[in-house]
Amino acid sequence: MADYDFGTIEQKWQDHWTKAQVYQVNEDANKPKYYILDMFPYPSGAGLHVGHPLGYIATDIIARYKRLKGFNVLHPMGFDSFGLPAEQYAIQTGQHPAKTTAANIQRYKEQLRSLGFSYDWSREVQTSDPSFYKWTQWIFKQLFNAYYDTKLDKARSIDDLIAQFKLSGNKEITAVCDEDTPSFTAAQWQGLSPAEQQRTLLKYRLTYIAETSVNWCPALGTVLSNDEVKDGFSERGGHPVEKKKMPQWSMRITAYADRLLSGLDTIDWPEPIKEMQRNWIGKSIGAEMDFQIEGYEDKIRVFTTRIDTIYGVTFLTLAPESELVEKITTEVQKAEVDAYVSWAVNRSERERMSEVKKVTGVFTGAYAINPFNEEKVPIWIADYVLAGYGTGAVMAVPSGDQRDYDFAKHFELPIVPVYENMDMSEQADPTKEGKMINSGILDGLKYSEAIPRAIEFLEEKGIGEKKINFRIRDAIFGRQRYWGEPFPVYYKDGVPHLLSDNQLPNELPEVDKFLPTETGEPPLGRAQDWTTAEGYEFELTTMPGWAGSSWYFFRYMDANNTQEFAGKAALDYWKDVDLYLGGSEHATGHLLYSRFWTKFLFDMGFVSVEEYAQKLINQGMIQGRSSMAYRVNGENKYVSYGLRGNYETTAIHVDVSIVKDDVLDIEAFKRFRPDAADASFELENGVFRCGSEVEKMSKSKFNVVNPDDLIGRYGADTLRMYEMFLGPIEQSKPWNTNGIEGVYKFLRKLWALAHDAKSSFQVTEDSPSKAEFKILYTALKKSESDIDRLSLNTVVSNYMIAVNELQALRCNKRQIIEPLVIGISPFAPHIAEELWHLLGHSTSVVDAAYPPIEEQYLLEDSFEYPVSIN
Repeated sequence: MADYDFGTIEQKWQDHWTKAQVYQVNEDANKPKYYILDMFPYPSGAGLHVGHPLGYIATDIIARYKRLKGFNVLHPMGFDSFGLPAEQYAIQTGQHPAKTTAANIQRYKEQLRSLGFSYDWSREVQTSDPSFYKWTQWIFKQLFNAYYDTKLDKARSIDDLIAQFKLSGNKEITAVCDEDTPSFTAAQWQGLSPAEQQRTLLKYRLTYIAETSVNWCPALGTVLSNDEVKDGFSERGGHPVEKKKMPQWSMRITAYADRLLSGLDTIDWPEPIKEMQRNWIGKSIGAEMDFQIEGYEDKIRVFTTRIDTIYGVTFLTLAPESELVEKITTEVQKAEVDAYVSWAVNRSERERMSEVKKVTGVFTGAYAINPFNEEKVPIWIADYVLAGYGTGAVMAVPSGDQRDYDFAKHFELPIVPVYENMDMSEQADPTKEGKMINSGILDGLKYSEAIPRAIEFLEEKGIGEKKINFRIRDAIFGRQRYWGEPFPVYYKDGVPHLLSDNQLPNELPEVDKFLPTETGEPPLGRAQDWTTAEGYEFELTTMPGWAGSSWYFFRYMDANNTQEFAGKAALDYWKDVDLYLGGSEHATGHLLYSRFWTKFLFDMGFVSVEEYAQKLINQGMIQGRSSMAYRVNGENKYVSYGLRGNYETTAIHVDVSIVKDDVLDIEAFKRFRPDAADASFELENGVFRCGSEVEKMSKSKFNVVNPDDLIGRYGADTLRMYEMFLGPIEQSKPWNTNGIEGVYKFLRKLWALAHDAKSSFQVTEDSPSKAEFKILYTALKKSESDIDRLSLNTVVSNYMIAVNELQALRCNKRQIIEPLVIGISPFAPHIAEELWHLLGHSTSVVDAAYPPIEEQYLLEDSFEYPVSIN
């Protein structure tokens, strides 16, 4: 077989593509645009393993294919380079995060380059680069200088709000604001001091600072978002997390809740992602009403979607964090309540919401009055009620809600049915139109009649109203850490003010340590003389990890613009991302926040789209195939896989690099595990066989496969095609290096089609036969339809069949080889580029056109029929 020197070929063309800037792209009005994007990676010190490039390979194939089809393709790459891991490493080693991050990025770029990706590196962004975060700070300023007009259903300039305040105060204002915002006249507004006016405006601004209950992680020295906390511990490092009240920057994402919900119907995203966002936003239509607390002037306001069940209320539950708890708890109950509150408030919201079967709670000793029937109902506290959701209180109807029912049964509280002739499971079912019983003004009404009558009663008595509620909370936007975007904020008279545009970026200062100060301030408190020219102190927290990732896709459109976050011409041309690929784990984090920022930028006229990504694909995970050796319990002895049934054994993870076809390299294993240096090994058929398990690919399981090793053995084209060959892009699948040989052999066969037995390039100008044309166009047509369906694994199989059939016909004709090379080039760009130039072309194969399909060669003109003779 002809010599296929993949190492030389791949290095040659990677150098050429970089030098000739083959993948650099500019706006071109004569071509349709196609913008394809991967979620940019965080550059960890470990570099890439074979699972990481799966999505990158898929998008690269589609980017190359779209370019062959005549599209002007934007295919950029960058790095989400601020983050906690670099800071933790800096704390441990003293190395500056900028230094380790730069080294990690260089390592990633080398690995990405070795895979032959068609990135336009001239558009690279790094979120930790001041030239990038200058514009993150600028967007923060726009949010600070905006409020949400509920009548127009969009964000507006804060200057418009100030003008209305001067004219008529805030009585006619239709805006999203803090619940405790006082009403005032124009004269009262004018009478406020500048600092008081600024504090009032903070109640309206889309980004604001307020006392907030947060997830505080002492070990990490920072606030964590709900999705960064699991079971009361930080997701990174597993450190304890406690609830704490702190002044925090927040973003008023709640203003956009309805639009974030309705926008899901306009985009082609996976249904599970949409459903997660719908649940996270959690829209409920119902009513709010007040329960008077017996013996106090205070009232408990509750939100309910089933006001018709008001006569079935047998107790109220407050969130343990409620400020009322301490006030209304009786002396008899105080010790028990205090202990419960201390336990409950440090649990994560996710944990409290998910543990539906665990019933806990404490009676406060106080009672409230049901305004519909004047009956006393006991007030409890329970951790399933969250202070941040609704009103932080629940009117419990055990006959109509499973959780209330479980609570009532556990604590032996009354259960009162609301509808006649219905069991518990039917009471809260609006499709069951039974008549109400024991229900005063609602007695004898059906569900559809009871709700409007109950709301009418609330409004008549002035104790409630119809209400739309959302589960989503405003997003905390500050972190008590060093390695993040500094805020463009300084403080004057205790009030936040913004730096001017020409003072941006506000760059990270140097600090002596990356730890909080001895007085508890964030690490930026260690910076020396870090103030404005006038001596005002800067904000000491930094922005969270999702700041830069909420808009980076627009920066790629005009990455080198020093005057704007992106220019209008570029934004109007590229508009949005046509295909976005990344992990489903970002559903309620990045994928939600980035939609929020896009809608805001749209409202303010900076971009022309409300949704930044029209189509989203979640790639599956490549799982590791762990190798296991079996050690006999109590002995320094290992037995081969097939003999383990003869002993009691413990499975020991083995580094997959010392196992081939499940056969262990025993000497390498002894070096891998020094405690096995003197061990005995019982073989089967002369070899020691390992078992295997499919698990997450991780260093701790010794099943990480380094792509650099495979590229060195088989070449980048082989690795690219093999990762696609493993299965559909959306599905998770186990890695098995054993199968890569088949793809390597296929590429050698492709190479051999255009070479003779002496390794000399040889194609003929002879006219192909009908059978040869049929093989070619069958492959190209199926590949075209499969790529459009993102069924990339079947394309690889398809080309394997075509090359085998052409090899059987000994076909080496230009009219077949040339279009075949173009078709395969998105999958195996290096070998395709080499063959393309050997075929006599001086331009890159990426600039070729996808071959038109000659349909006449696909028509069947003969058929084989089986004939059976008795």
